[in-house]
Amino acid sequence: MGTVGMTSTMTNYTAARRGSKTAGEGDIVIIGAGLAGLFTALRLAPLPVTVIAAAPLGEGASSVWAQGGIAAAVGEGDTPSQHAHDTIVAGAGIVDELVAKIVAEEGPDRIRDLLKYGVPFDRDLAGHFVLSREAAHSQKRVVRVSGDRAGFAIMQALIAAVRATPSIRVLEHYEAEDLILTEGRVTGLRLIRSAERGNGTYDLIPASAVVLATGGIGSLYAVTTNPAYARGEAIAFAARAGAVIADAEFVQFHPTAMDLGMDPAPLATEALRGEGATLINGAGERFMTQLHPDADLAPRDIVARGVFAELAAKRGAFLDARDAIGARFAEAFPTNYAAAMSAGIDPTREPIPVAPAAHYHMGGVSTDLHGRTSVLGLWAAGEVASTGLHGANRLASNSLLEAAVFGARVADDIRAMMPADRAGDVHLSDPRRVSSGGRTADPLKRAAAVALLRETMTRHVGVIRNARGLRSALTTFTEIEKAAGADTVLANMALAARLVTGAALMRKESRGGHFRSDYPDAMPGLAKRSFITIADLDKLSAKPSRRAAGKLEPALPL
Repeated sequence: MGTVGMTSTMTNYTAARRGSKTAGEGDIVIIGAGLAGLFTALRLAPLPVTVIAAAPLGEGASSVWAQGGIAAAVGEGDTPSQHAHDTIVAGAGIVDELVAKIVAEEGPDRIRDLLKYGVPFDRDLAGHFVLSREAAHSQKRVVRVSGDRAGFAIMQALIAAVRATPSIRVLEHYEAEDLILTEGRVTGLRLIRSAERGNGTYDLIPASAVVLATGGIGSLYAVTTNPAYARGEAIAFAARAGAVIADAEFVQFHPTAMDLGMDPAPLATEALRGEGATLINGAGERFMTQLHPDADLAPRDIVARGVFAELAAKRGAFLDARDAIGARFAEAFPTNYAAAMSAGIDPTREPIPVAPAAHYHMGGVSTDLHGRTSVLGLWAAGEVASTGLHGANRLASNSLLEAAVFGARVADDIRAMMPADRAGDVHLSDPRRVSSGGRTADPLKRAAAVALLRETMTRHVGVIRNARGLRSALTTFTEIEKAAGADTVLANMALAARLVTGAALMRKESRGGHFRSDYPDAMPGLAKRSFITIADLDKLSAKPSRRAAGKLEPALPL
């Protein structure tokens, strides 16, 4: 792929990961309290761990909202090799096949771990898992809880286990602002209490190892299914520390977010379509049957573009579960039922209006097979990481699985670096309050700038992209970042947006979750992952733009 600085970036990345078997002083600090963060913390016990949580446990993580379940080859007749194959096919040519093999093979063991933590996965009378089939899976392999409550149930079980583990401390209502580096190694964090961001003070905490587990970037978009904290800040400050960012252009837009005027948008789980619900337009016509052999269960990028086309043509898009699910809806999918009913939509009697929404980021901070980033002392797991598992298009319900598998791998890698006498030591470092002496952020200016950023991402870096729109967006984000001043929230969001946009501009083809109307075909020679650093991004931004003739192509309506 003709990305800026790709060869030198990867050479430096490989070199940076060598010789990192020395732990620093302080706690093991995990930023993020979703499945990846909590699973990693539990796996590290009894080593001393501090978990940084922006909100009370269970309230600020995307994992809680995961509905369909967690994919693993635990059913009769299914195998890890089949699961890996489906993952590779869905990833549109750029999945790291070794990663897919490892995750599929270790998946059943991680399901057993979750059972030990008390996750009440659905079972039949014989004790077998009740499994669902979701889009692009060749088998029923999605393990569920109460139909659409898997994420919530998994998180409640992990939270209870964390609360009962004395070596784990949770700092709630804290957010990470930046990494502290000493001679190229992460040695601590700059934290801020969530209610005090932008007031000129922060807290410092030393760290022997830092794990990023902060989730995705959905809230960089005006239409998203992600919680408010999913704004890509960790990608920004990791990149600022020198981390390589991989596959940043690949954003998965869930095709069936409920279009009810809510922010974030409630998710109409893919399991509904797995149970037979269909997509129709305002005239009652099924439109996906004309677009893909798998119709409503086609890969998400294809379904998202299908829904987008109906909306752009003013025909409307709806999910119709009346015949396939009907009266069973409330019992089988209580979360979805409650969301629809709260907006006055009875899904047993009428179709649910839907729209594509930013849902999952396949890209993120590049990691190796142990979850190590290119910065010494820094690991990443879950959606913030880019392991190579998802390629250009994530296979449904692989995200929770990846979080558990790589959470375990990160924990095992860090444990191997820690001195033996650290086990059982639960003396945890306290954050130290510091005054930066800088200016405070203006909340009104931030709100206006964030709104502009989100609208620009949705319009120009959304379901359908083109060079002119991407260059315009890059200019907007650069100006927002420069004007951010003391507002670290805004600066981090703008840098994360720049990284996604820059990578999208450099990939001159369409593949998986990345669709370019000016390069609508996949190019065989570009079937490889992309890697970018801030230095690469700055070179791209410095290039003079060539103003194309004609008008800007139609963009995603807001």
